[in-house]
Amino acid sequence: MNSRNKSILLGIAMLLGVAMAATQAEDVKALYEKECAKCHGSDGKGDTKMGKKLGAKDYTDPGVLAKMKDDAAFKAIKEGLKDKADKTLMKPYSDLTDDQIKSLVAFMRAFPKK
Repeated sequence: MNSRNKSILLGIAMLLGVAMAATQAEDVKALYEKECAKCHGSDGKGDTKMGKKLGAKDYTDPGVLAKMKDDAAFKAIKEGLKDKADKTLMKPYSDLTDDQIKSLVAFMRAFPKK
């Protein structure tokens, strides 16, 4: 294979990678809007009626994000959260794949910081 063909193949591979990344970004945003925004808000601030009621954290706050560990966020999404009185704060999303949950955690970390 000559260098011209290699360049063409590399270019095609790069374009496919960019297209796949864009599709995944759209998918995780849609997933967040469907499953998380009711409490955490589309902007991640947790400033919704349900978010205020349940004490949702502000994911635009660098202090909140610094304290949030990815493995704990993953577990909270997968298994749900309860308060000390065993009241459900967040239902488990056990039907999501591990990759979807990891994408949601990364999405939350990417909210604009105050």
